[in-house]
Amino acid sequence: MMNYLKLVDFELKRFINIYFVLIGLTIASQITGVIVVSKRYVGEANQAIYGNAMPMAEYVETYGAMDMFQITQTVWFVVPIGLSAAALIFYCFLIWYRDWFGKNTFIYRLLMLPTARINVFLAKASAIFLMVLGLVGIQLILLPIEQMVMQWMVPLELRTDLTLSQIVSGSPGGFLQLLLPKNFIQFLLNYGIGFMMVFHLFTAILFERSFRFKGIVFGVLYYILINILFVLPILIELFFTRGYFYLGELFVIEIILGLMVTVLSIGMSHYLLNRKINV
Repeated sequence: MMNYLKLVDFELKRFINIYFVLIGLTIASQITGVIVVSKRYVGEANQAIYGNAMPMAEYVETYGAMDMFQITQTVWFVVPIGLSAAALIFYCFLIWYRDWFGKNTFIYRLLMLPTARINVFLAKASAIFLMVLGLVGIQLILLPIEQMVMQWMVPLELRTDLTLSQIVSGSPGGFLQLLLPKNFIQFLLNYGIGFMMVFHLFTAILFERSFRFKGIVFGVLYYILINILFVLPILIELFFTRGYFYLGELFVIEIILGLMVTVLSIGMSHYLLNRKINV
């Protein structure tokens, strides 16, 4: 257990500089977005109210009050989230390949440590998961702060204050609801599926590392087939026998299948690390 925790700490430290850049970029971009959008709204409102003698109530009725939805729909808000997501997806590959192609093929030193090789696999996956949770936590803290900045800049008569739950549930496309689920069960489902996908991707990478060119085909096929297996009951429900499963039954089946394919990926990775990758 101690070796696993040390490996997790080691992996986190290797990405920490880029991670802080992503956090800083998210904070700077979103706060800037709040200021820009709020200032523009107040400027337009002042022009209409004081320049064109339009009653404030009429302006709000015509153009709508300022709220956080107008901010969460801007590139200032969405782009840093997308960039962070893309960076972490890219890091899922980098976390393995830099060890093979970096200086002195560091992966061989990792695999020769006095610990089970599967701990290297689990530590890398855990590092990714912790970084995702960290960024989500930062976003959760940022939303109330951003609304406070908006409140400082926009008069009460021209704005609508929202609860954190309303901001999340009303985000464009529901992407914030995906990142910040309403309840703990939904949180487990969303991030459990995400963690499962990371395991599948890591296993596909190990196929490529084990068999080289043939491994690319093996890895891609494995990733496709294992995910098809996971969603198979949903596919059957959608395209063949609609109504065959009750919603509760489908939920339980997917939970069981999710656990099965995750264990399968971990087991396959354990086999590849111990039997197919030599040091």
